[in-house]
Amino acid sequence: MKKLFISTAILALLASCNNKDSKNENTNNEAKTETTVSNEKIVSLNGAITEVLADLGEQNNLVGVDVTSTYPASVKEKAQDLGHVRSLSIEALLALKPTKVYATDKDLNPEQIAQLKNAGIQTEIIKQDYSVEGTKELVKTVATSLNKQDFDAITSKIDNDLKALKPLATKPKVLFIYARGAGNLMVAGTNTPMEKIIGIAGGQNAITEFEDFKPLTPEAVVKANPDYILMFDKGLESIGGIDGVIKLEGVASTNAGKNKKIIAMDGQLVSGFGPRVGQAASQLNQLLQK
Repeated sequence: MKKLFISTAILALLASCNNKDSKNENTNNEAKTETTVSNEKIVSLNGAITEVLADLGEQNNLVGVDVTSTYPASVKEKAQDLGHVRSLSIEALLALKPTKVYATDKDLNPEQIAQLKNAGIQTEIIKQDYSVEGTKELVKTVATSLNKQDFDAITSKIDNDLKALKPLATKPKVLFIYARGAGNLMVAGTNTPMEKIIGIAGGQNAITEFEDFKPLTPEAVVKANPDYILMFDKGLESIGGIDGVIKLEGVASTNAGKNKKIIAMDGQLVSGFGPRVGQAASQLNQLLQK
């Protein structure tokens, strides 16, 4: 559990920097339900949950969100940004006088949960499984907590998005590199959200020797010999674009480096496992066909 928490925190921290408007926002909005908006004052401490709440028609009831809540882009026009959960101020959260607080089991520690419950706030701690079915269950759990039964449009859109997946002749090896500048580089091993989304998209994670995230080393890159390197778009920018990736020690000798097969995607989209998980997998699948 500790390893998975660290893995998720790493991804959340970088994905949160990826706060530009998504070109596919209007498409995703079509999945919003027609359910009646509640009168809740809601704090969401997870980007995927925030997306679900928005799709359920609760965006205007959000009074506070965490740093990973970057989609829809308009969410922070009204809701206060409470920052990263690792440095969350419970006092600042309580000052918003929420009626409900949502988080996953990896976002808050037991002490924080106890503080919220002792303050009389309904606290929904949801187990997040990084899979398509896990995302559907997340949608159902959030909807049920709000006494909403009309969420089929959200889960149906996930299935429809996944229909765009096309079989790949071979499963390409994909190496995910987490970057916040050239001095902060890590790679995703097994049991990470990135391994899961790569698998759904039809690829295979290039790293199989270890779990979670570990610092990038030239030896690991050469040994993995990925066909593609996947990064968050902000991470790619932070090291100087594709040319910057090729200059990383070891990369130039890999298949990905030789062929300049570098993929950049929106961080929250590809790692969040929210309602856009089908869209993320399909987009990655298309990029792996090039």
